[in-house]
Amino acid sequence: MLPFDTMEEATTFLGRNLTAAESFWFNYSARKSDYYLYCHNILFLFLIFTFVPLPLVFIEMMRSLGFDKYKIQPKVSSSVSEMLRCYKDVMRLFVLLVGPLQLASYPSIKMVGIRTGLPLPSKWEIVAQLTVYFMVEDYTNYWIHRFLHGKWGYEKIHRVHHEYSAPIGFAAPYAHWLEVLILGIPTFLGPAIVPGHMITFWLWIALRQIEAIETHSGYDFPWSPTKYIPFYGGADYHDYHHYVGQQSQSNFASVFTYCDYIYGTDKGYRYHKKVLRKLKEESRIDGASNGGSYYAPTQDLKSE
Repeated sequence: MLPFDTMEEATTFLGRNLTAAESFWFNYSARKSDYYLYCHNILFLFLIFTFVPLPLVFIEMMRSLGFDKYKIQPKVSSSVSEMLRCYKDVMRLFVLLVGPLQLASYPSIKMVGIRTGLPLPSKWEIVAQLTVYFMVEDYTNYWIHRFLHGKWGYEKIHRVHHEYSAPIGFAAPYAHWLEVLILGIPTFLGPAIVPGHMITFWLWIALRQIEAIETHSGYDFPWSPTKYIPFYGGADYHDYHHYVGQQSQSNFASVFTYCDYIYGTDKGYRYHKKVLRKLKEESRIDGASNGGSYYAPTQDLKSE
């Protein structure tokens, strides 16, 4: 709740006129408690988990219209009922764990100093803080993920997430309840180290979940704007990790690729891509010599 009764008081406090964004924020939040504002995350997560994967559902249903060439594991298909069942499982965990956890974790938000007042952060401050959050989450998630691929961690916890060897968008948050709790630590660590505004926190939670859905999409779209993010892993990178499954000792990072490169856990993936490139080139040569027929070995390697 803002400590101002009127916009004039806010203007006097800041020593300047409010920006359009600050005026909107004042009108929206002035009479709302900080706890109420924090709980917006529950609504945002519900909307993201429900609606962001929906285009991927339609694409999966319309693969024959030209989307099949973007499917990373093209011999694997997911029915609508299978995707709906995954969504129901995610929502069950959301209602029983994620939502209550959000409601109960507010004291930690106040403790680290995430604020709701004026002035609002500049766009560069938001970008800088989000960059820190992604970097911190990626590094800590990398090591937790490696632990979860140990014998005990995988068999007791992480195997649930790997039930989808060919990921789908709805499966991004699909995991054992203990894994959800454990991976909440990297998510919160960045804002705890560099606390910002509640709006920045909202953006962080939303973008991280949207990114997770994108990397679990099962499709590698060449027009994706994430292709222009340096060291970004993406769907193809993480899909390989799911494809290999329990035996995977590669591609542990959640967002970027630098940790896997530094610690040598991307060698299997890089070798895999090298083999695919070689076979693709050979198939082009064979196709040219056989009247132009083209055989796509990538499909066999990725899907058999």
